[in-house]
Amino acid sequence: MMSMNWNYPTSIWFGEKRINEIQKACESLNIKKPLIVTDPGILKTNIVEKINQSLNSKANIFSDVQSNPTGNNVEQGVLYFNTNSNDGVIAVGGGSGMDVGKGIAFMAGQNRPLWDFEDIGDYWTRANSEVIKPIIAVPTTAGTGSETGRAGVYTNEKTHEKKIIFHPKMLPSVVILDPELTVPLPKTLTAFTGMDALAHCLEAYCSNYFHPLSQGIALEGMYMIKQYLIKAYEDGTNLEARGNMLAASSMGSIAFQKGLGAIHSLSHPVGAIYNTHHGLTNAVFMPYVLKKNRKAIEEKIIALSKYLNLKETSFDGFMKWILDLREKLLIPHTLKELINDNSKFEQMSVMAKDDPSTGGNPIKLESADFLDLYINSYNGNL
Repeated sequence: MMSMNWNYPTSIWFGEKRINEIQKACESLNIKKPLIVTDPGILKTNIVEKINQSLNSKANIFSDVQSNPTGNNVEQGVLYFNTNSNDGVIAVGGGSGMDVGKGIAFMAGQNRPLWDFEDIGDYWTRANSEVIKPIIAVPTTAGTGSETGRAGVYTNEKTHEKKIIFHPKMLPSVVILDPELTVPLPKTLTAFTGMDALAHCLEAYCSNYFHPLSQGIALEGMYMIKQYLIKAYEDGTNLEARGNMLAASSMGSIAFQKGLGAIHSLSHPVGAIYNTHHGLTNAVFMPYVLKKNRKAIEEKIIALSKYLNLKETSFDGFMKWILDLREKLLIPHTLKELINDNSKFEQMSVMAKDDPSTGGNPIKLESADFLDLYINSYNGNL
């Protein structure tokens, strides 16, 4: 594959074996003692070993990261970072490892608690931006796009709510997109993370907010996912497919500057309470939210269907493509197959209504609407 350097919205080094340039990335940011932040699953691969082999000296590793990362994961990482006098973060992995890495770099010099910087209004201005440490992001999945995002998502253990923490300097300064690092990804995670990237692009595309740059990126991101997700799923060694999915994942995160929607609003409470995989949960909710939003998005979906060259260029044709794609990727059709518990739907509906993603949904939704969505997706009423 071709090697390219992009700078949108940050510096992206794309191509095979680009991980070998990790020392150069550290030097460009004046990082002399990096902390590698990752998750336990990545430690079972040779990815961290590859990174350390390419560094001038072996880096410390922090891997106490949950699949749905918590505020405590960040706090413990900050303690480790400061105790070892680290001066920058190499965030490696899927969304969990990258979000915790970004959180550690952000919080290492702050005096206020993490939750004071929730993505509400101008809360981010409470932070001392001068002490935020530089971040290098190395995604090993193609889904969350955290590497091109200015926020992290963490579960507050006390309230069992997912909170979005935002600051412009949480955006990594260098991103390394090396498709070889995604080859060990199992088929299931290839599917779940790929559907996450699709959810990001789709919700951004459907949002009513005006952001034509993100709109174009979302459109092309979905085209790439249509071309390459099944290929990456069926043959994990296909570097062309892996590379294109990595790029589409980053594009999804760039696109959702435009906004997200009810897919994410529904998923966040489920992930916080039941610790489900975020991409998988998004994939389950996707067709139910599309149906709910149909009147507001039908014209956009018809245009999208034409761009994707679907056989049926209609809303129903697009819905059929989504359902067929989920079936090929072995995605469950109902929420019941994920959690088998409908006792908390009213509580979750309030949480979903209050989720920051809700503002980007094409139609206004109240708690009662989210309750209907939970019930319908649980029972498979589409």
